[in-house]
Amino acid sequence: MRRGQASFEEDSQKQPAVGHWKPLMPSKGSKEEPETGCQDAGGVDETQSTEQLDVSRLRSSSVEIREKGSEFLKEELHKAQKELKLKDKECERLSKVREQLEQELEELTASLFEIDMLQAEVTALKTLVITSTPSSPNRELHPQLQSPSKAVFRKGHGRNKSTSSAMFSAASQNVTPEPVSHECKEVDSILFAEFQAWKESPTLDKSCSFLDRIYREDVGPCLDFTKQELSELVRVAVEQNTLTIEPVASQTLPVIKVSAEECGGPNGFRSQIVTKCALSGLPRTCKHRIMLGDSGNYYYISPSCRARITAVCNFFTYIRYIQQGLVRQDVELMYWEVMRLRREMSLAKLGFYPNDM
Repeated sequence: MRRGQASFEEDSQKQPAVGHWKPLMPSKGSKEEPETGCQDAGGVDETQSTEQLDVSRLRSSSVEIREKGSEFLKEELHKAQKELKLKDKECERLSKVREQLEQELEELTASLFEIDMLQAEVTALKTLVITSTPSSPNRELHPQLQSPSKAVFRKGHGRNKSTSSAMFSAASQNVTPEPVSHECKEVDSILFAEFQAWKESPTLDKSCSFLDRIYREDVGPCLDFTKQELSELVRVAVEQNTLTIEPVASQTLPVIKVSAEECGGPNGFRSQIVTKCALSGLPRTCKHRIMLGDSGNYYYISPSCRARITAVCNFFTYIRYIQQGLVRQDVELMYWEVMRLRREMSLAKLGFYPNDM
């Protein structure tokens, strides 16, 4: 009994006192739900605040980038506008320069045309004056030297104006003075119709009926020389207005065969009296030479070949003036001037040329 009573007392001593909580240790598989719940709530708040901070930062950086981009675009736009203004000013300046050059070109072309007219006038004056010298004056040109009876009944057509006044009057009307002629003229209806059609829209294209006929009947035969290769080069240079004709320096030197480098020309002669024409290949006295473009090579030509080339150049010069609007004449007067130039080409082709060639 004592032994059992003692064990009971020991057991009663080991039991906890009434009202005392014994901490319970959680098992390995269990979770402390209250503590975990508090921790989760605190983490969510921190995450939300971080996200809000990040969003605000992103918004501020986006606004900053937008502002910087806007400033950059404004600067680029300002630069582009400045460049456009500069380009507009440059274009305006170039336009003025072009207009000035065109005006100067027109004035130069008109001056060249006037020079041609003056040269024709000088030639006509020389023809009149050459027959009158101080020692033997031409009484037809100086009526004051004639007796009163002869002055009244002199032969020929009387002149109420001086020769120079007549020349300048003709030049003011853009009409080349021609010698008095008694020949009759009649307009060919076909040729005149072709010229009128060309005059409505003048062009240098030889496919039109007006120029096609002149190429076949006048220009082609007039520039058809024995040396075919050089003839073709001459024709192209005449069409492009790049052919130069100049007189050979007047020197009395023996005709000696030398190299081309010494004489400055491909035919190899020292003096201006060259005994072989570069176009015909015939022995002739050559007083002129031609250069094609800027080649620097000179070809000595005979007076007959020079007359043929000059006749074609005169024709092309006149139709270029018509094309550029520099000729202020009636259509029929222009037509007859073209016919006169065609006749010069035909005569030159047949071998006729003035003495001063």
